[in-house]
Formats: sequence, C-alpha cells, structure tokens
Amino acid sequence: MTVALAQDWHLSLLGAWRLRCGSTTVPVATREQRLIACVGLLGCRHRSFLAGLLWPRSSETQAAGNLRTTVWCISHAFPHLLLAGPDTLELDDSVRVDVAALQRHVARMYAQPEVRIPDAYMDHLSRAELLPGWYEDWVIFEQERIRQMRLSALELMARQHLAAGEPGRAVIAALSAVSIEPLRESAHLLLVQAHLAGGNRAAAVRAYTMFASRLESELGVQPSNQLSDIVAAFRPHCGLAPGLR
Repeated sequence: MTVALAQDWHLSLLGAWRLRCGSTTVPVATREQRLIACVGLLGCRHRSFLAGLLWPRSSETQAAGNLRTTVWCISHAFPHLLLAGPDTLELDDSVRVDVAALQRHVARMYAQPEVRIPDAYMDHLSRAELLPGWYEDWVIFEQERIRQMRLSALELMARQHLAAGEPGRAVIAALSAVSIEPLRESAHLLLVQAHLAGGNRAAAVRAYTMFASRLESELGVQPSNQLSDIVAAFRPHCGLAPGLR
C-alpha cells in the first residue's frame, strides 16, 4: 500500500467500523481494529491500561506482548495512524474520527442554539449507532454514552423547532429520539407537545396511548402526571382509555 500522509486517514466507528486512506477503504485485522477503535474513542492511554482493557483474560505479560505485536502491525501497515510513545498510545492528531466530529457538532448545538441545524443532520443522529455488534464491556459503556448524547441532541432539536414554531420538524426530531429509546418519557413528552402544537390532537393522544401501553406492559408503570395531564383534556374526544392515565 502507498504510504499515507497523516491527513489521509479517516476512522469511522458509527454504523460500522471502517478505516479509509483517502477515498480507499483498507482492510484491518480484528485485533488491530480493537486497538485502533479503543484509542480512537478513549484518546491517549497508558499501554498497561490498554493491554488490560483489550486482553482482560490474559496474564499481564501476555497482554503486554499482545499489545506490542498489535502496535507493531499497525505502525508498519498504516504509517502515521498511531502515535506510539514509550508509555502511551494514541491516534495521530490529524486522523479524522467520526465520533469526535459528532461530539464537536453536538457541543456546537448547545453552545450556539440560535444556529439552524440542517435537517440532514437529524437523520445522521438517529442512525449514528456506535460499533453495532461489538460486545466488550468497554465498548458497551461507550455505546451507551454516545446513545445518550444522541438522544439529548435530538430532544434539543425538537425543543428548538417547537420554539421556532415548526411543529412538523419537532415531531420528526422527537420520533427519531423515540426510535432510539422507546421508553424515554422526555422524548414522548416532546412528541405529544409537537403534535399538539401542530393542531393534531388525535395524533398526540395516540402517541400517548401507545407509550402508556408499552410502559405498562414492559415496566409495570404509568406515565408521569406531567405527560398524562397534557392529554387529559382530550380524552373524551379521542378515546383515551381511563386506565392509561
């Protein structure tokens, strides 16, 4: 493979693991994928920490040896990707990582709420699942952290659209959040509020009824009074069952 310049590397961890050199996707062995993903997500870490994290069932000596071999393979196959210090490992500063880009974009959303967010980014947030199919403990923790960040960002978008008098876009943002976490009441609250803001009372009560039924079925609890009271006035007109209060 042609030696890559540092700025040519792009690591994708959302949706699926992929490493690109320029526009070309390069094959990477599973062991190397794990280490690259780990430093791509966690940043600079001590070698002993990474060895224990990636090879938890191996002895300290075996884990350190596995790490050395993996670092050697990455350094020789993918120049300028990994920055290997005497005691630490990290990706080169110029490597573009899609998770880092997502985090920066969400941070800007909170720092500059007046800036309009492109509708296409809503779809990106709804689909940006971190490393699906990876089940190591450290990955699961990061998956949940990114999922909560996506949910909060989508709810922020829904609130912004409601404040701007755009109930249709607010409905889409709230539905995107609901699709990620069907039992998240704050997302359903925004969905009901968005339907009502658009004058769709039946849709609001239908959304509430479906949420209340699922909540009762899966967790044995009912929606909060805050959510229930919003639709209580429309029960006689939309057929909301009294037991779903």
